[in-house]
Amino acid sequence: MSESTQQQLEQSQRWVERVVVGLNLCPFAKPVLKANSLRYALTSEESQEQLAKFFLSELDAISQADEADIATTLVVMPKGLADFYDYLDFLAMCEGLLKQSGLQAEFQLASFHPNYIFAGVDEDDASHLTNRSPYPMLHIIREAQMSRVLANHPNPEKIPERNIQLLRDMGKSAVNALMDTSDSL
Repeated sequence: MSESTQQQLEQSQRWVERVVVGLNLCPFAKPVLKANSLRYALTSEESQEQLAKFFLSELDAISQADEADIATTLVVMPKGLADFYDYLDFLAMCEGLLKQSGLQAEFQLASFHPNYIFAGVDEDDASHLTNRSPYPMLHIIREAQMSRVLANHPNPEKIPERNIQLLRDMGKSAVNALMDTSDSL
């Protein structure tokens, strides 16, 4: 049975609420979620060309929007990028598109994928869970907003190591339990 767009959206929202915010993996996400200024941009496109067009349209939407309305955008791509290495190629293309658009000083991208693996780290290491999501995603982040929150956060450089230790301590099954599914991450 294939998932509906609504189910994909709900699973993405559940991941943000329970994993990203619930575990405080991103200490800057909760205020954005509370302010209802996180945009979920879900597409059913499959080809990299169509996904790139969708990414550019979302980049345009966030660049035209007031930060209070759209602080940040999660581009959710349930189809077309199941292979992690195809996803990495697409991420590189989007980084190039961001640069070509002249918006690289205004926005940055964070990347998430169900099969995310950090280079040089054992495949079974729980550190990968920090960047695993239910579907391939690109997070469009405003540089100015990130600079502001980082300036007011004690030791932001310690966030990744704290997250890795937390997820290692929890283990994959406990993280997956937060998602109500055993095979999502």
